[in-house]
Amino acid sequence: MARYELGVDASALDAIDMHVHLEVDSCGHGSLPAALTEASAKYFKSEDRTPSLDRIAEVYRELNMAAVVFTVDARTQLKHEPNSIPELIDGAARNNDVLIPFGSVDPRTGEDAIAGAKHQAVELGARGFKFHPSLQGFDPSNEQFYPLWETLQELGLPAIFHTGQNGMGAGLPGGYGIKLAYSNPLLLDAVAADFPGLQIIMAHPSVPWQDEANSIATHKANVFIDLSGWSPKYFPESLVKASNSVLQDKVLFGTDFPLITPQKWLGAFADLPLKDEVRPKVLKGNAVRLLGLGG
Repeated sequence: MARYELGVDASALDAIDMHVHLEVDSCGHGSLPAALTEASAKYFKSEDRTPSLDRIAEVYRELNMAAVVFTVDARTQLKHEPNSIPELIDGAARNNDVLIPFGSVDPRTGEDAIAGAKHQAVELGARGFKFHPSLQGFDPSNEQFYPLWETLQELGLPAIFHTGQNGMGAGLPGGYGIKLAYSNPLLLDAVAADFPGLQIIMAHPSVPWQDEANSIATHKANVFIDLSGWSPKYFPESLVKASNSVLQDKVLFGTDFPLITPQKWLGAFADLPLKDEVRPKVLKGNAVRLLGLGG
């Protein structure tokens, strides 16, 4: 498999989507147990839940955008192996003009998670990491996971953490055992404070904890917010106001594709009362700076 090398020409792009999922690998193995995939598809009313990596690349190439793409390794909590992360990174290398791969490891696997993160970053070329505390069943502020955050800080790669409401398990008995409290953004405040060199992206509007997320992103220079998982027409008012002022350099365009398409997200984004000078920052400028893309 080829090591990923960045081929994105950021100066030529219209936008960078910071939050895209690959839900199935070439062997047909899904990222989630079937019950969770079906429940989330119903929750989001998504049409094509499992596009291939090459199809994802086509979508973004046609839109003149780049996309950060990843899956989530939640093997301990879900008792389900993730779809192939090496294959994901290899596919991104094949489409490196539009795709930027993030890796993922299960923090509950201890030393294996640290070794896996190093392998994905150094040998495979992952450009960051994705975590979902609720889906993976862990508290990111627990110091047992600090060696992993130390490793990511040393690697100099950003980490995306799911925050807020959860579409995974929605509507199922007990929410499929998924605990929302692990996705409270306040748990990431301790991580950001103790690892100031680690760039942390809080994924999604953090409902019902949006004020907490706004406060953390305002206070910590190394914390950002991606705007994925919600149509902009449903954004909390406090998030829109902050995005127009103190957080204009800290918020990032993201969809949650394939659950939400870029076209639908951008259609609603156009109606937000944002300043003209803020929109390009959200759509591309902030991501270019965060990801070190230049241009």
